[in-house]
Amino acid sequence: MWDGHDRIAVVTGADSGIGKAIAVALAGAGFDVGVTYRSDDEGAEGTAREVREAGRRCAVRRLDLTELPDAAAVVDDLADTLGGLGVLVNCAGTGISAPVVDTKYEQWREVLAVDLDGPFLCAQRAARRMRDAGRGGRIINITSVHEHAPRVGSGAYCAAKGGLGLLTKVMAQELAADGITVNAVAPGEIATPMTGNEDVDPSTVRRPGVPVGRPGDAREVAAVVAFLAGPDSGYVTGASWVVDGGMLLMGPQAGSHLTDDDWRNGG
Repeated sequence: MWDGHDRIAVVTGADSGIGKAIAVALAGAGFDVGVTYRSDDEGAEGTAREVREAGRRCAVRRLDLTELPDAAAVVDDLADTLGGLGVLVNCAGTGISAPVVDTKYEQWREVLAVDLDGPFLCAQRAARRMRDAGRGGRIINITSVHEHAPRVGSGAYCAAKGGLGLLTKVMAQELAADGITVNAVAPGEIATPMTGNEDVDPSTVRRPGVPVGRPGDAREVAAVVAFLAGPDSGYVTGASWVVDGGMLLMGPQAGSHLTDDDWRNGG
């Protein structure tokens, strides 16, 4: 079993939401954590405080994945600072809401850079370090249910997340012999700033179209990531772990139950 990877993790986009919950969960699981943020330095420092309160070391760095390829060097910087790298979680992401025909090239390129190019370059750097260290490791890409299913008005986002899902599978094939597992975690609607539900108790929000009946909590996503980061997941690679309360199961149900054309406008 390859379970000797460094108990040091780098989590991109960990200043709030799912990324913050992942960083805190990994600290609770015994990992020192490198945290990155794009603009919310106060949020990142808040995450760092929680990591340190769990008794683990934490380092914080700014990462803007539109500044590629150089920005990906933050992975090596954090690994050098913390003394190794056993887990990379690519969580930083962005998106737009626009029909494909109205999407400007600059918008398309920004979403692809942050959601696909950046994770590729960060994972590449992490894999090289893990391979050189010879102790295995874990790479976990946070995708979306839209890795698997389209959404009107989200062409760039769906293209990026779908691409990241397949990149995950190829890297899983290529890195397995080095004891490095590569998996995706695909959240549905999670109560975070990105979905407009920051600081909302998900149990108080009604979602009739989701079998569980509510949005998810970021900590529910983080729990899956913590499992994939740990020693008990050594035989899991190339998988996409959907955390969506059953949302994707509703696909076949929708045809006979839609009563209007609101979905054509992203409703």
